[in-house]
Amino acid sequence: MNTKDIEFGLDSFGEVSNESSGRLLSDAETVRLMIDEAVLAEAVGIDSYNIGEHYRPQHVDSAGHVILAAIAGRTERIRLGTSVTVLSTQDPVRLYTEFATLDAVSNGRAQLIVGRASSTESFPLFGFDLADYETLFEEKLDLLTRLLRDQPVTWSGTVRPPLTDQHVHPAVAPGGIPTWVGVGGTPQSVIRAARYGLPLMLAIIGGRPTRFAPYVDLYKRALDQFGHSPLPVGMHSLGFVARTDEEARSAYWPQWNAVMDMASRERGFSPPSARQYEAEIAEGALFVGSPETVAAKIAASIRALGLSRFDLKYDIGRLQRELRAASIELYGREVIPRVRELLEEPTVQPVPSDQRVEAAKRAGSRD
Repeated sequence: MNTKDIEFGLDSFGEVSNESSGRLLSDAETVRLMIDEAVLAEAVGIDSYNIGEHYRPQHVDSAGHVILAAIAGRTERIRLGTSVTVLSTQDPVRLYTEFATLDAVSNGRAQLIVGRASSTESFPLFGFDLADYETLFEEKLDLLTRLLRDQPVTWSGTVRPPLTDQHVHPAVAPGGIPTWVGVGGTPQSVIRAARYGLPLMLAIIGGRPTRFAPYVDLYKRALDQFGHSPLPVGMHSLGFVARTDEEARSAYWPQWNAVMDMASRERGFSPPSARQYEAEIAEGALFVGSPETVAAKIAASIRALGLSRFDLKYDIGRLQRELRAASIELYGREVIPRVRELLEEPTVQPVPSDQRVEAAKRAGSRD
């Protein structure tokens, strides 16, 4: 595995932060904090900084492209994208112009992850009907891919006015803007990404990451059936890095618990528990711990799923800005280099049980 080709990203949902004094930052202060955190991410060697899209209190990521443009003016190398763009409630033409402009401002560093949305507050806000959930995404993804790949565009559908031999500017470089499809775990979404020939981003926020292996296999088979060459697969998960496992667990727990408790009440699943939290850290989708612990878990996930990209969502609840900064620095300076080291080590093939028994007998005879 060529570890130089693996992208390690940092994802934000624009969650409002606290100071160590307990003062809650304003929305405007949090926007500026995100810009500072992206500058720090570049300084410590992280490959990309990506912003979500939400329209709810305590989130300031509703205009991520504006924040990314501000980051572009203070950075030189780091790629700038979305951890999810809710394409269903965006206009593909406007989205294209925003990110083509960001690509120009940043000298070719823009990228996108588009999804259907698990948080649906943008539908009523912008006047869309949830009954059109599938149609909106399907048609808008079709138009967006055409805009990125083959202008002028002639297109018609049911969700927006048609286009006839339309050029949209600014033009992007050959190959367009790297655009991934974010998937939460439905086979239909995996197949759709393959049909359009777009890289797959798995949003894994609970349970063992290895349970997504069948989706990766399905994606590869579908790519082949649709006549596409192999494409990258990425993974987005929540996490937090501190100097020790105990420090990380204790700092992250109250924020994770509060966020998951609110989600459980909104979506009707069981409230979180300390036992569930520990299980998610030990074997599930929470990448929380010391640099060595988090690096080992990321490396194992990359191997198991054949990933080309791993994005760590670092902000959650009202996590203190000082803790956020420390986590970003440890992720860039220690976790990512250690993951690359681990991936360069040869994998050890398991010894069949009968061979282990014989080896134990031989060892015993030498004692």
